[in-house]
Amino acid sequence: MKHALVKDHIIQTASHLFYQNGYNLTGINEIIKEAGIAKATLYNHFKSKEDICIAYLQHKNSMFISEIKAFVEERKHGENRILALFDYLDQFFNSKEFNGCWCINTISEIPKDNTKIREEILNQKQNLIVYITELIKNNLEGLSKDNSKSIAKQVYLLYESAVSESYLQNDIWPIHSAKTICKQLL
Repeated sequence: MKHALVKDHIIQTASHLFYQNGYNLTGINEIIKEAGIAKATLYNHFKSKEDICIAYLQHKNSMFISEIKAFVEERKHGENRILALFDYLDQFFNSKEFNGCWCINTISEIPKDNTKIREEILNQKQNLIVYITELIKNNLEGLSKDNSKSIAKQVYLLYESAVSESYLQNDIWPIHSAKTICKQLL
């Protein structure tokens, strides 16, 4: 296999294991075994488990952003595109793969002083706020830049709480409730 394909295979394998089993419960040897590679091959691509975790977070986020953007863009212009965030989450919750937020799951397992992973997660969350801000600006009229940012942060909090609570409750009602509150906010 080509170098890039092997690296991608390792990332996909680690992503599945980290997301389903957790960062701390997934060892390097398990990744090696599941990927069907030699230890030297893994370390040829990644210096540490932390580096694999960063690649995992980036992989999950890249897939999420492309999927949610495509999903939202299919909706009618206006408020519907913003509310589509929760429709996407509803669909994700109902998939067999839903295991909560990969960022929150990971951050809860690492020490506070692990700035490398923490910064990656914070960056992903900030980028989600930026995306929601753009959705607000492009789909609601008459809002100032500050109002758009403020509403975006509120929608973000609704979205994030819906992810966490639907996972915790193992039920769809937090997503539906968050969407209802979002409608009132908009």
